[in-house]
Amino acid sequence: MQVSVEKTSELSRKMTVSIPEAVVQEKMAARLKSLARDVKIDGFRPGKVPQHVVKKLYGERVRGEIVGDLIRDTYYDALQDQDLKPAGHPFIEPVDESEGFKYTAVFEVYPEIALEGVTAVEVVRPVATVNDSDVEDMIAKLRVQKQVWQQVDRPSQENDRVTISFSGVSEGENFTGGRVDDFPVDIGAKKMIPGFEDNLLGLEVGANKTFTVTFPEVYDNAALAGKAAEFEVDVIKVEEPLLPEVDEEFVKAYGIEDGSVESFREDVRNNMERELENALRGKLKNAVMDALYEKIQPEVPTALIDVEIENLVKPYLETAKRQKIKLEDLKLPRDVFAEQAKKRVALGLILGEIIQKNAIQLDADKVRSTIEDLAKSYEHPEEVVSWYYSDETRLNDVQQMVLEDQVVEWIVSQIKVSDETVNFNDVMDRQQQ
Repeated sequence: MQVSVEKTSELSRKMTVSIPEAVVQEKMAARLKSLARDVKIDGFRPGKVPQHVVKKLYGERVRGEIVGDLIRDTYYDALQDQDLKPAGHPFIEPVDESEGFKYTAVFEVYPEIALEGVTAVEVVRPVATVNDSDVEDMIAKLRVQKQVWQQVDRPSQENDRVTISFSGVSEGENFTGGRVDDFPVDIGAKKMIPGFEDNLLGLEVGANKTFTVTFPEVYDNAALAGKAAEFEVDVIKVEEPLLPEVDEEFVKAYGIEDGSVESFREDVRNNMERELENALRGKLKNAVMDALYEKIQPEVPTALIDVEIENLVKPYLETAKRQKIKLEDLKLPRDVFAEQAKKRVALGLILGEIIQKNAIQLDADKVRSTIEDLAKSYEHPEEVVSWYYSDETRLNDVQQMVLEDQVVEWIVSQIKVSDETVNFNDVMDRQQQ
């Protein structure tokens, strides 16, 4: 076997593998001899068919099988011989066989990642604490979660719940399947498309209103994205919220067995501090990743980008399938996801190189503590811990997350980090966005 490699671009390679015709003929002879023992041809007894007859009838097919076997058997040996690491599947094509069997394999290779610039990276680390006012704001939100609704005889206003029946038409077609009855809308919750809730303000029971709003450019139902729609609405009921008192009954509903308001406040603060810690860690991680990508920006194999684009598109395809939307109506061009996919692949390659060059090993104790932290918010934490360790896929997800965190910790120890004090709401609101 002879192997030659041509560099056609920074990451593209064209590898030519040549195999002597004698090797092909030797393998063909053995395959035809074996075939002759079993083949049945009129005029010949089983096992007595002459070799030249078998070759005439089956030679072309057998050669095709031999060629396929040779490509499969020699491709990885050739890669190893040339010390090449392909990214993605190759495009293989047989070429002129006048001097034996020869094929070319065109593929991309993994880039060389230069880490020299890592120590020059600078990031800003957000720092925040949970203040008493933050706890009070959170308790106010928890009261809203437990609020009840009381029917009122007045025009609707902000924070009211309006129960309506409605229909929607866009470009002459009804997209609500006729009329939707008894549909509750919380004004100000921003759960409907922009403008819809605003049009329900000031309406009384029995009111009828027709209005036009436009769907967002990015919308789950791609067939409606960016389009104007006319809604006809009838108001069935108007209700105002009644907030509960923070008393023993209220706090027990949130799992505080002693019914103490002080215990409740402490539990709320502990949960907030845990969520804040995770959010701050996530923000620092994102800052490190962005800085790494901007500093290094390696060449990325197109094959890997294509795979990542498929991963990014998959949730949209699953949503379309559930909503029975035709895939061709999704309008998901490749370039919408290309930059994000490229960045994710590049960061994966950079982190992999850092792990390898610095021999970073997964810390099993950190995996355990991470799972225990995840389990704290559940009623039976020990069952959640067992749930993670009982499934290899679930455990692997946590292990990958922990390993990434370890890499970020290592990077932070090598670079310049400056702290910036921010408040709780800024951190958590942006985290939710």
